[in-house]
Amino acid sequence: MTSGQTSDETRTQTMKQVFEKAPVKKVNKGDVLLYKGEKADVGYRVIKGCLRSYVVDKNGKEHIFQFAPEDWIIGDMNSLINGLPATLNIDALEDSEVQLITNDSEWASDTVSHEVLLEQRNKLLRNVIATNRRLIALLSSTAEERYLSFIETYPALMQRLPLKLIASYLGMTPEYLSEVRRKLTQK
Repeated sequence: MTSGQTSDETRTQTMKQVFEKAPVKKVNKGDVLLYKGEKADVGYRVIKGCLRSYVVDKNGKEHIFQFAPEDWIIGDMNSLINGLPATLNIDALEDSEVQLITNDSEWASDTVSHEVLLEQRNKLLRNVIATNRRLIALLSSTAEERYLSFIETYPALMQRLPLKLIASYLGMTPEYLSEVRRKLTQK
């Protein structure tokens, strides 16, 4: 890191180096990028906007798996890597601009240093760890703890997303989320 450069600036430069040749696509709010059952040909790095991945249960209720605001990566990795049918739906919650990430990533292989590739591998491992923590929290944390963890993970999304979507992500009703928020403000 150069003097005066923050770790966030370094990460941003690293991401730009990794994805500088990746194709870019603009998507409108509400556009579906992947339906459950399709084969995923690409993953997405969000440049601007916000995407989400989710499943719909047999009763038609949506369960949000992940949000992807700016600089996050989202996709059905099992489908992309193993060629299996997707288990997730992915859509745009806002007008967005995304970079398309392919399984072979030919556009990155000749332009990225070994150090940058290691950094990206570590970022993916941190994503796996965060996903594991999220699953454990859904199984064992209180509603308040899950809400506070959401705020820590996605601070910018609190003002951008409807409570209905945040509640779905947290595994609760919007009414219960409002109650949790009210209790926290009283503390």
